[in-house]
Amino acid sequence: MAKQLKNRYKAICHGVREDGKYIVAGENDNLIVQKLEANPKALGVFGYSYLEQNEDRIQGSLVDGVAPEFELIADGKYPVSRPLYFYVKKAHVGKIPGIREYLAEFTSDNAWGEEGYLVDKGLIPMPEKEREEYVEAAKKLTPMKF
Repeated sequence: MAKQLKNRYKAICHGVREDGKYIVAGENDNLIVQKLEANPKALGVFGYSYLEQNEDRIQGSLVDGVAPEFELIADGKYPVSRPLYFYVKKAHVGKIPGIREYLAEFTSDNAWGEEGYLVDKGLIPMPEKEREEYVEAAKKLTPMKF
């Protein structure tokens, strides 16, 4: 019975529809916008910045009555947004050149701050106080708990 449930779970949660209802567009956000324009009933998934850049052509979807707005995404109220995660093995520090610099770059205001370049890629920065905590944790190589 457990094996049957596991197989069913895999089929439902890891499978992709093959009836034409799901179209793979990969990283081509322009193609997603074109598909959405061609079919007003379609849904597309991409970063917030792309929605903002194309708001004259497409609209965001309410999820549980919450709109995909900057402030609602930033405070975690928009239910289908997610944090950006990246992982570094502490054991690699000092062995792989650039690991500390990698951490410093991605936790810099230049990258993830209010005006950072990741904002242009769709990242919505977490509150400044929280960013400060993560910067310190990255500097000290403190394992993070979520």
